[in-house]
Amino acid sequence: MSISPPCYKQNRLKQLRAFCKAVETKSISKAGEELFLSQPTVSLQIRALERELCVQVFERRGPVINLTPDGQILYELAKPLINGIDNLAQNFNSLAGKLESGELHITAGQTACMYLLPKFIHKFKQEYPGVHVKLSNNTGKEGRELLKTDCVDFAVGTMADNSEDMVFEPLFEYKPMLITPLDHPLAQKQQITLQDISPYGLILPPRELSTWRKVDKIFSEHQVPYQVSMEVGGWEVIKKYVEEGMGISIVSELCLTGEEKLAAISFADYFPNQVYGAVIRKGKFLTPQARGFLELLSSALDEDPQQLIEMAG
Repeated sequence: MSISPPCYKQNRLKQLRAFCKAVETKSISKAGEELFLSQPTVSLQIRALERELCVQVFERRGPVINLTPDGQILYELAKPLINGIDNLAQNFNSLAGKLESGELHITAGQTACMYLLPKFIHKFKQEYPGVHVKLSNNTGKEGRELLKTDCVDFAVGTMADNSEDMVFEPLFEYKPMLITPLDHPLAQKQQITLQDISPYGLILPPRELSTWRKVDKIFSEHQVPYQVSMEVGGWEVIKKYVEEGMGISIVSELCLTGEEKLAAISFADYFPNQVYGAVIRKGKFLTPQARGFLELLSSALDEDPQQLIEMAG
């Protein structure tokens, strides 16, 4: 005669899953939508969990919910458990030496998506064709929110600001380059100063992005005036307009493929190198697929991926 597991244990898993999804979506109703449950059902599961543990996990102010200190502790305990259950098949395949299925979800900015990641994703897909890869193009706040809510495995990009709940492992470093048309007066100079480029119009990404702030900071610190002739979205478009003689620009070495009809001069005397790496939420459960891709990135520089994994955990 078979014995079924106690009902309360099955219910507890549902309760914890509902709780974690509510934390990540910051909404009981949105959690219900993602779990294909009604809002009252999710609310009942969370309240049952609170009664069992004799705690309050959320402060409720209308539709807005915020974690209490007890709720934060519970989330940190519950999330790895839910991830472990949801990724049981993937983990088993990994331990058995099989990485033939599952999903890898990475978020990255446009530059990393276009210039840095393609060769690594191509190689990863060749080695693990059964793994479904999702690459989200997100920058700034959107990318950080995906990381915090565990909607992605990790991010590839720059660490714009210090964050206590994130781990950043630098992997790649690129020089800043001044690009000009081939027949531009600055094209033949071996070394460029800020004063040299002051008379010429710069083509920069939109003002709200970090490149503009960096340019303004550097020129202001050296008390050198500058002028922006155009705001253009996307480095490929910027390079095209520079080729057409409509201005000059300052780009990362990463953006240059060698096929452009441009003069490129190092501008490292004034601008810092741009560092790209992996960004992972502290305590994040890394799936075998995520670990495999991090190993691939680290192998390009003979880095030890275990160091990053241990730091995140």
